Amino acid sequence: MWRTLLLCLTLLTVVNAFYLPGLAPTKFCTEEEVKTLDDKDCKTEVFVHVNKLDSVVQILPYEYSSFDFCQPDKESDDHDPVENLGQVVFGERLRASPYKIMYKKNITDEKLCTKTYKRVDDTKLKFLRDRIHEAYMHQWVIDNMPVTWCYTVANSDQPFCTTRFPVGCYVTHSGKPHDACFLSAQLSERDATYVFNHVKIMIAYHKGEQGEADRLLRAQVQVASCEKYPCSKSSKGMKIPTKKDDPMEIIYSYSVEFVELEGVRWASRWDYILNSLPHTNIQWFSLLNSIVITIFLSAMVAMVLLRSLHRDIMRYNQAESAEDIQEDFGWKLVHGDVFRPPTNIMLLSVSAGTGVQICIMTLVSLLFACLGFLSPPNRGALMTTVLVLYVFLGVVSGYVSARLYKTMGGLRWKSNVLTTAFLFPGIIFGIFFFLNLVLWSYNSAAAIPFTTLLALLCLWFGISVPSTFFGAFFGFRRDPISQPVRTNQIPREIPEQTWMTHPFISSLMGGALPFGCIFIQLFFILNSIWSGQMYYMFGFIFLAFIILAVTCCETAILLCYFHLCSEDYRWWWRSFFSSGSTALYLFLFTIHYFYYKLSIQGMASSILYFGYTFIMVLLFFVLTGSFGFLACLLFVRKIYSIVKID
Repeated sequence: MWRTLLLCLTLLTVVNAFYLPGLAPTKFCTEEEVKTLDDKDCKTEVFVHVNKLDSVVQILPYEYSSFDFCQPDKESDDHDPVENLGQVVFGERLRASPYKIMYKKNITDEKLCTKTYKRVDDTKLKFLRDRIHEAYMHQWVIDNMPVTWCYTVANSDQPFCTTRFPVGCYVTHSGKPHDACFLSAQLSERDATYVFNHVKIMIAYHKGEQGEADRLLRAQVQVASCEKYPCSKSSKGMKIPTKKDDPMEIIYSYSVEFVELEGVRWASRWDYILNSLPHTNIQWFSLLNSIVITIFLSAMVAMVLLRSLHRDIMRYNQAESAEDIQEDFGWKLVHGDVFRPPTNIMLLSVSAGTGVQICIMTLVSLLFACLGFLSPPNRGALMTTVLVLYVFLGVVSGYVSARLYKTMGGLRWKSNVLTTAFLFPGIIFGIFFFLNLVLWSYNSAAAIPFTTLLALLCLWFGISVPSTFFGAFFGFRRDPISQPVRTNQIPREIPEQTWMTHPFISSLMGGALPFGCIFIQLFFILNSIWSGQMYYMFGFIFLAFIILAVTCCETAILLCYFHLCSEDYRWWWRSFFSSGSTALYLFLFTIHYFYYKLSIQGMASSILYFGYTFIMVLLFFVLTGSFGFLACLLFVRKIYSIVKID
C-alpha cells in the first residue's frame, strides 16, 4: 500500500500541466508588440460575441439579429464561434458583433450606427419597446468570458455581478421603475420606456512577463441611456415617444477602457463572478442537513434489520416442525408468493432498465463535471456529454430490461426490446418536438433547427436503438435470475390491511424523505434554468445525488419490510412507486416555484415551462423508482435466501 502511494506521489511530481480542450488561454498584444514578440498566436483584436437575449418574464429567447440593433458586416460572419450540439439544444446562439476593439486601444464615445424610425408604431421599434417592458437582457462574451454587469446589492458590501445586462428599462404609471432604471441611470419619469444606447466596456488584462503576451482577465459593462450624441454630454435618457406620429432616432455608441489588473491569475479569472453568488453557505447547510437525515435513516434501517429481521430469521430456522412455522406470522408466511410475477412486467422491466441508464448517465456526467471537464467556460459541454452518454448507454437499459423481463417470466422478447428502445425516448422526443414547434411559431432563438433535429434522430435510431438491441441480445442469452424460494401455484390470500399500508399512502410516505434531502439543491438548479443564474457547484450536486440514491433505497426497503410483515407480498410495483413518488413532490415544488418565485407571463411561456418540467419530472420518476425497485429486489432475495425452507 505504501509503495503504491509513493508511486502516485512520484507521478504527480513529474506530470506536466495541461489545459482542457477549448480552455487554453488566448494571447493578446498590440500591433506594435506583434513585431517584437514574434508570436503568431498573439491576437491584436478583441472580438465581442453576442448571445441570445432572454428574460425572467418570458421563456422565449431571441437572437441578437431579431432586434433592430447595429448589425456586423458580412465579413464578420467568419468570426462566429462553432457551436456544439449541447449549445444548439440549450439555445445558445453566439454571433459576431459590430463592435471593433483593438487591444489596449481605449475608445471614447465611438459612434456605432444610427437607427431612424418615422413613426413610433414601426414594427421594429414596437418589438424593441415590448421586449424592454418584458425586461429582456443582453448576453455578451469576450475571450470566452461572459461580460458582466456589476452593481451593489442592499445589505451587502460586495457587488453582485450578473452575466447579463438590460436592453432598456421601463417606468410604470405608478412610478415604479425596473431595477435597471434605478441602478443604471436613475431614470424615473412615469410611464416612460428608455433604451440603453451606450455601453462602456472595461477590459482588465494581466501583463505578461518579459517576452510573453498578455491575457484578458475580465470584461465588465456599464449601460447608459443618452438622448444626444456624444453620450458624455447628454444628461437626459433616450426615451421612446408615446405618440404614434412622433419620429425617433437612436444613436448607438460605445466606449472601451483597458485596465491592467495585478494579483489575479488567468486560472482564477472566473472567481469574481462565482464568489458574488450568495449560495455557498446555504449549499453547505443543505448538504449537512441531508447527511444528518441520511445517517438517522440508515440507523433506523440498521436497527430494523439487525434486531427485528435477525430475530425473525433465527426463530424461523430453529423451528422443529411445520406446525411451529404455521404459528409464526409476518414476512415468513409469504415465502411462497413473494416472487410471484406482478402485473405489467413489460412496463416494470423497461422502467427499471431506463432508470439504470439514466443513473449511470447522471453519475458519469457529474463525475466529469467535478473533475473540471464540464466547467462553465466549456460551453455546451454538459448537455453534449449527457446526450452522448444517453444514446451509448442504451446497451445498459437493453440488458437490464431483458434480464428482468426474462426473470419475471416474460416471453415476448421482441416487444420488450422495442418498448425499451422507443417508449421513454419517444415520449420525451414527442414533447420536445411539440415545444420546439411553439418556439418556431414565435421565431425564438431556442428553436432547434431542422438539421439538428435530424441529427438527434440519427443519434436515436443510429446509436441508441442498435445499442439497446445489442444489450438486450446478451440479456436474453443469460439464464434468468434464480429465486431462492419456489412460488406456490395458488396465490395466498392477503389479510385486510390498515390505512397506513395503502399503496397511495405508503408511496407518499416513501417520497417525502428523499425529496427533503435535496429540495434546496433543486431550488438552485431551477434558478439556474429559469432565472438565468449561474450554477457551478457540481460537487454539491454529486453528493446530493449519492444521498438521494441512498435515501430512496433505504425508504423503499423499510416500507417493503413493513408490507411483508403485514403479509402483503405485492412489493414489486410498490417498491418502484414508494421511491418514485419523490417525483410527485418535485412536480408540486415546480408548481410552487412557478407561481411564487417566477414572474412568467403569457400562454406560450407557461406551456414551455410545464412542458420542460414534465420531461424533467418523468426522468426523475424513472430514476428514483428504479433505485427503490432494485434495492428491494436485492433485499427480498437476500432475506429469503438465508431462511431454511423445505
